[in-house]
Amino acid sequence: MNTAQESVEYAAEEAPRLRWAEHAPEVYKAMIRLDSAAKRGLDPKLYELVKIRASQVNHCAFCLDMHTKDALAAGESVERIVQLSAWQESRHFYTEKELAAIELTEAVTVLTDGFVPDEVYDRAAGHFEEAELAQLIAAITVINAWNRFGVTTRMTPGHYQPGQYK
Repeated sequence: MNTAQESVEYAAEEAPRLRWAEHAPEVYKAMIRLDSAAKRGLDPKLYELVKIRASQVNHCAFCLDMHTKDALAAGESVERIVQLSAWQESRHFYTEKELAAIELTEAVTVLTDGFVPDEVYDRAAGHFEEAELAQLIAAITVINAWNRFGVTTRMTPGHYQPGQYK
């Protein structure tokens, strides 16, 4: 019989393969500046949804930890964050503008066909002014770069505090 006093033994936490920011500090600083520039003019909740969705697609545990916490801190609901991985079946949780951004995020993140389909781009262009669309594309591109650093070096999730890197 299980009691509340029993402890649960979790798997051991793995250390990152490489602390890349320490070894490439100028690249890290440039990424921080790029990230800051990319989010200008975007709704903070939309920005975090985009980061979460790209990180789900790319399997970046570190970025998922960070951006779900940042989304919650920005006032996003747990329900919308949880449903994001199944957004196509949970469309009613999001606005049409958010859906267009999420769809564009997937298309830019997974370039298996070598291009972003016209209908996906056009749908996003129908919901975003050109300057905002340019910022959205930049934000999607930046989170994909962060994901590649995180996945390649196996950055360890679980320790991030909202706003820690701002």
